[in-house]
Amino acid sequence: MSEVYGVRRGRLRDRCAATGSAAALISRPANVRYLAGGAPPGAVLLLGPRDDVLLCPRTPAAGDPADGRPDDGLRLVVLPTSAGDAAVAAAELARTDGVESLAVEEHHLTVTRHRALGSVAPRLRLADLGLAVEQQRIVKDEDEIACLRIAAEITDQALGELLESILVGRTERHLALELERRLVDHGADGPAFPTSVATGPNSGRAGHRPGDRRVEEGDFLSVCLGANYRGYRCEIGRTFVIGTSPADWQIELYELVFAAQRAGRQALVPGTAYREVDHAARHILDSAGHTEELAPRTGHGVGLEIDEDPQLAPAAMGKLDACVPVTVEPGVHLPGRGGVRIDDTLVVRQEADGGPELLTITTKELLAL
Repeated sequence: MSEVYGVRRGRLRDRCAATGSAAALISRPANVRYLAGGAPPGAVLLLGPRDDVLLCPRTPAAGDPADGRPDDGLRLVVLPTSAGDAAVAAAELARTDGVESLAVEEHHLTVTRHRALGSVAPRLRLADLGLAVEQQRIVKDEDEIACLRIAAEITDQALGELLESILVGRTERHLALELERRLVDHGADGPAFPTSVATGPNSGRAGHRPGDRRVEEGDFLSVCLGANYRGYRCEIGRTFVIGTSPADWQIELYELVFAAQRAGRQALVPGTAYREVDHAARHILDSAGHTEELAPRTGHGVGLEIDEDPQLAPAAMGKLDACVPVTVEPGVHLPGRGGVRIDDTLVVRQEADGGPELLTITTKELLAL
């Protein structure tokens, strides 16, 4: 993998050179990990004219999967306790190396931190790197996709085991904690994001925080979870009916959301505009009169963060490339009644390669548990 990280840094260095910067300071943790292989707490990465340096406030913990493993091709500098901010130390190092222009991630730096960089090296011109690293991260290599595939397998296992247990009478909070424990039991570094479990009138609500409501007969139960495996994060969302055969309105709503989700998945073709994927799913729900209950987007990219570019939203600009992992997650929530969310993680593939690769494979049949 050392060669992979070196190639990634080389691409970014070429981009910086084209804009007149001889060095770049990477401070956003996910971007540090993407370029360096590991991102110990507080670490920054300096891409310098002579070598690349990972500056850490303390010695990285050996073998900690949560932070990754720094690339052996980097020079590792552990700062003394009195050194303070690693980003400021990196700017000073760039100055002593004769760098005149340093590209920084202005969208990540606080105003205070930006001023500190300028004060330690007043003659160093700070240029905005923008979202260059985030844009580079959109298309994944096969090693990254392999990590996402394992994360999805772990997530499917955890959800499948929960569905085999007795659910009636248990609280949303208890079920969410159990799911997160099962993720770790099956090999996850942890949950990819806070697990959402929603029952009855809470079901189908995006980002619902589990509470003390107990599962009851006849409820819709919607679950959204994901595993973090070696830094890569996936997402799955499913909706079930508890205890009895679903009511007519539940069947109708579920089939509608399922049709929208299927349309969104089928639109995942290289070259398709992001907003066209959103439209494919949204149009079905709009046409059924659910405009007011819809989320602002149909899906998003996943990787080292659970919410990355691209955004599959009505006003999103850009087109899909192959090897881009995304979620497709339409839903409808009816206030006071509940609702349905169906969410999968997929990888965009060429039609000659079989079309979109579905990573999360738990059944989407409306099960009565």
